Amino acid sequence: MQATIQEKLKELETETQPQVMRGARILCEALLREGVDTIFGYPGGAVLHIYNELVGFDDRLRHVLARHEQGAIHMAEGYAKATGRVGVALVTSGPGATNAVTGIADAYMDSTPLVVITGQVPRKMIGTDAFQEIDTVGITRPCTKYNYLVQNAGELAAVVKEAFYIASTGRPGPVVIDIPKDVTAETAPFVYPESVKLRGYRPGLPADVDQVRRAVDRLLSAKRPILYVGGGIIHANASSELMELAERLHFPVTPTLMGLGCFPSGHPLSPGMLGMHGTYWANMAISEADVIVAIGVRFDDRVTGALDKFAPHAETIHVGVDTSSLNKNVRAHIPILGDARSVMRQMLEMLPEGNADARERLAPWWDQIRQWSEHAPLSYEQSESVIKPQYLVQQLYELTEGDAIIATDVGQHQMWLAQHYPFNGPRQSLTSGGLGTMGFGFPAALGAQLAFPERQVIAFVGDGGFQMTAQELATAVQYRANIKIIVMNNGYLGMVRQWQEIFYDRNYSSVQMECSPDFVKLAEAYGAAGLRATRPDELRQVLEAGLATPGVVVMDIQVAQEENVFPMVPSGAGLKEMVLS
Repeated sequence: MQATIQEKLKELETETQPQVMRGARILCEALLREGVDTIFGYPGGAVLHIYNELVGFDDRLRHVLARHEQGAIHMAEGYAKATGRVGVALVTSGPGATNAVTGIADAYMDSTPLVVITGQVPRKMIGTDAFQEIDTVGITRPCTKYNYLVQNAGELAAVVKEAFYIASTGRPGPVVIDIPKDVTAETAPFVYPESVKLRGYRPGLPADVDQVRRAVDRLLSAKRPILYVGGGIIHANASSELMELAERLHFPVTPTLMGLGCFPSGHPLSPGMLGMHGTYWANMAISEADVIVAIGVRFDDRVTGALDKFAPHAETIHVGVDTSSLNKNVRAHIPILGDARSVMRQMLEMLPEGNADARERLAPWWDQIRQWSEHAPLSYEQSESVIKPQYLVQQLYELTEGDAIIATDVGQHQMWLAQHYPFNGPRQSLTSGGLGTMGFGFPAALGAQLAFPERQVIAFVGDGGFQMTAQELATAVQYRANIKIIVMNNGYLGMVRQWQEIFYDRNYSSVQMECSPDFVKLAEAYGAAGLRATRPDELRQVLEAGLATPGVVVMDIQVAQEENVFPMVPSGAGLKEMVLS
């Protein structure tokens, strides 16, 4: 009897003690605690213990095998951009980590929340130039929000908790966890922290009430105002607050490339995107504004043009969650440090009910904006013999009704889509804005498709960018993704060719893609479907068939070779110095 009682007491004591497990399992358990359901990765020697452990978690942690580490990171980015959750990637040491750097830098520039787990050589080998050793922490320090080199298995759970907290709060961004191989093999008790508190890092604090009140008072007296909004609106899930604020104030709303979809492009208050390839009337409006309300933006050069010519008559109210962005490029007359959603809610609470005089006060301003829109609308010359890229985008919009999730690379196709595809809502436009990464579009679309298998997800890419990550067709086919790839094929590196035409006297240097593959045969080689359109009268049928065909479909759309994107603000020029045609 006494022995039975002792045994039960021992069992009870064992149940209350933390379970001891290997570092690799601690990592997997920690990821589950953070709600992770998908990991994009590529195995190698330094992460073999982790991959060995993942086999036992395959019913809870789906691992997607990319064909290149850059592709894995872009998939994680697409997953994060489309869902608003933290994307997760796993790669090995050395070349695995360095291949991931482009994607990590891309995520850093676009404030995309990622946790990237990299393998490292065993601790005793660090610094010896061991096989596949690289200073991952040193290399990624400039392009991460934070990074870790894990010293022992006992700290791994806390590091994962901190990494997800840092990646997803404040201004989101990528966090790297570099784990030596022997750390994943050693054992430690698994204790997962319930909360995180980091000295000096306090995101989510409310904005200064007096600053918000000053801003609201200025909004109510503005005669030529404009709301200039960007990706921060989407990160903060603040689209509904923006809609209410804009409608109550009756202000025009112009989004950046990264802000597309945060405010419906077809809304009467939207003059369209601003910046280097923005609409004439959006660029004129911000150039002549007396008050700019900038929310969730960073005044990058593609938006402002020449800083000394940017909005010379305006007072600027800048709402940003990152203090380093306030007054960085453009002086803010009223800087407000805070989350876009919470600040706009504060503004809405301070606005008088109805704000009945807004329409009358701003009527002359809206008349001027309409005149600008009539003076230089977005337009192109249609052709009966060749497919114009703008026509391709418009047909795509008609068939998807603006509801598709679309990922792009960087270049002409990216700008034409931004101009001619009115996105209905946030997290539909997935693009590489800050770094401008060719090869981003297809794997990012694949990450989004795997997150939302029931949604229409499209990779809208150029023939140059697609060839940088086309090997991920194998990934798409393997995981039975219902993804459609539209290759806007003009036989050139289109945007570079455009600059060479306009600014280098048509001296085309290394921009013609003379030996591109047959994209239909390439698709079929991977087990996907391939379609092609070469004439305008074929386009609609090919798009309809491609969008309706289940599984992975590549549509090779051969478009006019020397079509240019206009309007265009030349480098070093002001927004009012747009080239219209």
